[in-house]
Amino acid sequence: MTAPPSPLLVMKFGGTSVGSAPAIANAVEITRNARAEYPGVVIVTSAMSGVTNLLLAGADAAARGDMSAVHHAATEMRDKHYTAARAIIPDQGFAMQLQAEVETLITTFVSLCQAVGVLGEATPRALDAIAALGERMSIRLLAAALNANGIPAQPVDSAHLIVTDNRFQDALPDFPATTDRTRAGLFPLLERGVVPVVTGFIGATPTGITTTLGRGGSDYSAAILGAVLPAQDVWIWTDVDGVMSADPRLVPDARTIPSLTFREIGELAYFGAKVLHPKTIRPVIEAGVGLRVCNTFNPTHPGTRIVLNGDKSGALKAVTAIRGQKMVTVEGRGMLGVPGVAARTFQAVAETGTSVILITQASSEQSISFCIPASSVERVIAALEKAFAAELARRDIDRIWATDENVIVTVVGAGLQYTSGIAGRLFMSLGNIGVNILAIAQGSSEAAISMVLAAQDAETAVRAIHDLIIMGH
Repeated sequence: MTAPPSPLLVMKFGGTSVGSAPAIANAVEITRNARAEYPGVVIVTSAMSGVTNLLLAGADAAARGDMSAVHHAATEMRDKHYTAARAIIPDQGFAMQLQAEVETLITTFVSLCQAVGVLGEATPRALDAIAALGERMSIRLLAAALNANGIPAQPVDSAHLIVTDNRFQDALPDFPATTDRTRAGLFPLLERGVVPVVTGFIGATPTGITTTLGRGGSDYSAAILGAVLPAQDVWIWTDVDGVMSADPRLVPDARTIPSLTFREIGELAYFGAKVLHPKTIRPVIEAGVGLRVCNTFNPTHPGTRIVLNGDKSGALKAVTAIRGQKMVTVEGRGMLGVPGVAARTFQAVAETGTSVILITQASSEQSISFCIPASSVERVIAALEKAFAAELARRDIDRIWATDENVIVTVVGAGLQYTSGIAGRLFMSLGNIGVNILAIAQGSSEAAISMVLAAQDAETAVRAIHDLIIMGH
């Protein structure tokens, strides 16, 4: 197998970046400019914005026997794709051909939903088959737009490239098998100067059954392809100027962070920031491939670079908040020195299928507190009361209770653990505006400090901490 052109670039366009005819026109020009710098370009695309939601809502409606909602979703998708096709493809014959291909996929959607309706249930496998149709429509639209503008392109279904296990809705890739299939499938196109336009989000089992890669799936697809080809760079095109120092809806003077480490962006994603999912970054970083987040609608902006090792001065870089949490506490004087209480606590929580966001424990071992989504509190407390029924009866554990709704505010910056005075400045800043901290967690991470606050203090706290970022503390 011969090598592809070098250097090689993988670009991923998100849903808003292909969500309308003007957005697709931007993506075409970005691709044209990228080809001037990179001899080989591979594009990964999401479904048009809103389409995946329509597909999954249709599946849900079908499971409830509501086929009228399915046909309504089909009409919306048809209008969205046809309108874009007519606007970006001047040749009527080509536009009609594209519409016919989209119509075939919409017919498949309706047929799958009818099958779901007969069963009265949308299985994970069925949901993957349905959800994948959005990307299968968008690759045809974007490839047609590129061809119409003189850039040779070909749609490629990543089910033929990315080999996964059968964990439907959150499949894991088999990297050796994916490497072989991706190189075999894409190298010949790249050698001919063709831009492969690949479905994001989608893989397939070794026997060819469609799977999806879960949260951040299209970004993950780009990272996988970037790692296995390998590419020199992966650029994630979205609708913001890279990763921001805070949510601009809360903090008007939030700014783009020029670079972040793998650890920093992982902490931001975990604690609620809408940035790359940590699993997206890992294959790229491990393969030594460059990663950049940039704005389709402001393509000259440098965006944010993700790096393996960066500044560890302890400077604060970003603040984020995850809402809708409650803190559950297990406490009692009889817990002192008793082994296994923590293990039993989190075993009981795990059996409810609940993810624990943050943990803090008194050094006296008389209490354990942890944050979970507010919607899970009732069943978690019930599970804990069952697990510790004997201890509650003899008052070794005094009570198991939950706070009112909280927010977890997290400040991120590599090297915080080794920088004196950071925590003091944070706590003083919040104290000065009357915000009470209910719990703190830093642990072994050198990149983040998290604080549990009352829900009503979220915006005030985020703005105060962001002021410290702006001041360079």
